[in-house]
Amino acid sequence: MLQIGTKAPYFEGVDENGNTVKLSDFAGKKLVLYFYPKDSTPGCTAEACDLRDNYQRFLAMGYEVIGVSRDSAASHQRFIAKYELPFHLIADTDLTILKAYEAWGEKKMYGKVTEGTLRTTYVVDEKGVIIDAIGKVDTKNHTAQLLK
Repeated sequence: MLQIGTKAPYFEGVDENGNTVKLSDFAGKKLVLYFYPKDSTPGCTAEACDLRDNYQRFLAMGYEVIGVSRDSAASHQRFIAKYELPFHLIADTDLTILKAYEAWGEKKMYGKVTEGTLRTTYVVDEKGVIIDAIGKVDTKNHTAQLLK
């Protein structure tokens, strides 16, 4: 994982609507940047819905929320529509952002070693510095982890 206190890696990606989203778009704001494995799977849905249910709290505290996965923009559109997600999701199909944020790598699932998305969340401050990093995400209570 990237270390707290380091500069967040620059990123540029495309959201569910085909719009370009860059780290610099959030200059002067705090950003919750969360990486998740797959749209519409149980854990990812629980995490997204927890963030959705608390989205107004994040906004009130000056935070924006952005999700990133390797799913396509079309998949993100369906996920957002189905669960009424109020934030954007970046389609990182070439893994550029996932790798820059060390959210792609080796993991064990059911005793089998595979390569995939490592569920990770970073909080980036107004100056682009990582101020929190969560590697063991509690999908159902992720907001509580972030606002501790």
